[in-house]
Amino acid sequence: MSETTVEKIAAEPEKEKAAVPQWRYAILVVLALIFLAFQLYIALVRPLDKWLQVPIHLCLGLAVGFLSKPVASKCKTKLGKTLGWIYDVILLVSITYIAYYFISNLSYLQNRIYNVDIMTGKDLLCAYLLLFVVMEAVRRTMGMNLFIFICIFIAYAFFGQMIKGTFRFRGMSWQSFGEVMVMDPNGILGSPLASSVNTLFYFLLFGAFFSVCGGGQVLIDLGMKLSDKTVGGPAKAAVVSSGLMGMISGSAVANVTTTGVMTIPLMKKSGYKPEQAGAIEAVASTGGQIMPPIMGVGAFIMAEMIGVSYMKIATSAIIPALCYYGSVFLLVHFMAKRKKLVAHDDSVKYVSDPILPRVYQLLPILILVIMIFMGKSLTTSALIATVLSIAVSFVAKDTRMNVKQFLDALLDGIKQASGIAIPTAACGIMIGIVVQSGVAQKLTKIISATGSSSIALALVFAMLGCMLLGMALPTVAAYLIANILFCSTLISLGIPALPANMFIFYFGVIAQITPPVCLASFTAAGIAGASSWKTGWLAFAYVLVAFLVPYVFVFQPELLLEGTIMQTIISTSVLVWGIVFLAGGMAGYLFVPIKSVVMRGLLVVIAIAIILPIMIATIIGSIAGLALLIYYFFESKKVKQKSETVAA
Repeated sequence: MSETTVEKIAAEPEKEKAAVPQWRYAILVVLALIFLAFQLYIALVRPLDKWLQVPIHLCLGLAVGFLSKPVASKCKTKLGKTLGWIYDVILLVSITYIAYYFISNLSYLQNRIYNVDIMTGKDLLCAYLLLFVVMEAVRRTMGMNLFIFICIFIAYAFFGQMIKGTFRFRGMSWQSFGEVMVMDPNGILGSPLASSVNTLFYFLLFGAFFSVCGGGQVLIDLGMKLSDKTVGGPAKAAVVSSGLMGMISGSAVANVTTTGVMTIPLMKKSGYKPEQAGAIEAVASTGGQIMPPIMGVGAFIMAEMIGVSYMKIATSAIIPALCYYGSVFLLVHFMAKRKKLVAHDDSVKYVSDPILPRVYQLLPILILVIMIFMGKSLTTSALIATVLSIAVSFVAKDTRMNVKQFLDALLDGIKQASGIAIPTAACGIMIGIVVQSGVAQKLTKIISATGSSSIALALVFAMLGCMLLGMALPTVAAYLIANILFCSTLISLGIPALPANMFIFYFGVIAQITPPVCLASFTAAGIAGASSWKTGWLAFAYVLVAFLVPYVFVFQPELLLEGTIMQTIISTSVLVWGIVFLAGGMAGYLFVPIKSVVMRGLLVVIAIAIILPIMIATIIGSIAGLALLIYYFFESKKVKQKSETVAA
């Protein structure tokens, strides 16, 4: 992917926003208000039957998606635009019919017996219309990768009987396929989409209004203030500010475009190479997807799939996330020391308004976290935090919202909700096919055969599968499919549900910065004016710790707070000890610059030996690491004495 293409991708949301004509903006606002009213009704007045609230939520999300990205906007000629709008009107009419079908047939759907009652012509019409509009929404809003991936699954559903070997199955008829898509609890309207209805919508709305109230800028400024206080400050600012923003946004590309425009130029100015600056920002921004409390909506989906509380998922993710950011922070510190960057450099000083008078703007997210810890429902917590964000915005004149700004923030949140409803519904297509065809059980047999002699080999097999999915699909979609394909296998090998789910989630996230498909790295490269390919591979190297941590918490679940306090302290300490050598090897610095590639490689090997949950390897690695640490410490003393002698 060229740098020009990357810059276009990064600038696309702003161009799209500017290009929306007034009439379409007005329709989107009306839709957003209807969507909001519907979600507030089921949250505050009374929930509706699942056969009503889930389909209506999806229909509203589809309508927003189609109107946000109409076919006509890509057409050059007048005829093309006219035909494009005719096509979109047909889609919107289809969505209206689907909503009408579920509203008018509620009693029938409630009493219908799945897999016993036959699908009527009206049922099949709704099923295939829903399948078509979801697939078109995926193609238009999520890209061709997910679209093609689903098409392969659909082809397998109909032609599975033509495949020879392990993955052969009887195939599905048009009637049975339609029933699985709409009537099956594992289909389009399954639990992932239900999670979007009941939880994700409200948190995405909160994130949109929290940014408007100024809270997002305060988080960025808090991180950026490091730029004039410590060695390599701009790089550390990128790590901290992206981590803080990631807590609420969880979107890697959004983090890059928000914080990267400030951090990357400062990093380049302070002495980092363009590809280094881009890679650091990409790694820091991607980590937002594993950073509580939002975790790129992964925590909510995972809680739904495992059947545990959101609080359990969020707290379990704390130590691995802090270790991830700690390793990147240490890496950029060592890089700065090796480059001999100064701590106070006026040329890279970040200037912002005083933070202390604006701290009150963080009140909404603090209240949100406190309420969740107190056991309040996620929906209630998110709604109260959203109202508080709106109230906080009126305190200062520069954040006070007028009607237009309020509607813009609402529309932004609604578009994000649509962007989650569409892929979660699309994943239901694949999940339904996987369950009906028994693919998961067949994969279980294959991986179990591998894992019978070594669970580690089975984990490697699952890791590769998750990364392939993560390269091709959005994180939420990759996790949902990997959950169906691999989780039951890992659990059957004796791995608890939480570590198994975290394992596949982590590798789905890491794949977002793994070449050849790594949009966060490509976007950061565009901002840095660097080679996208070099930036992608550097980011991959910088995030090495993220490849090791999932293996550790599978064998040592105390890192996920699944053990005693002492076990957690010991496991975390060992992990941090290993991270020191990993950062030293990657940066080429440990008290003194390390120019030898062999010694740097040795430090990385020592780090891996320490981190891997094998007692003898940890002991040997620790002894070797301590010896090198002492050696380089005394080397630094010699260098210091020599420089003092020369100065004298």
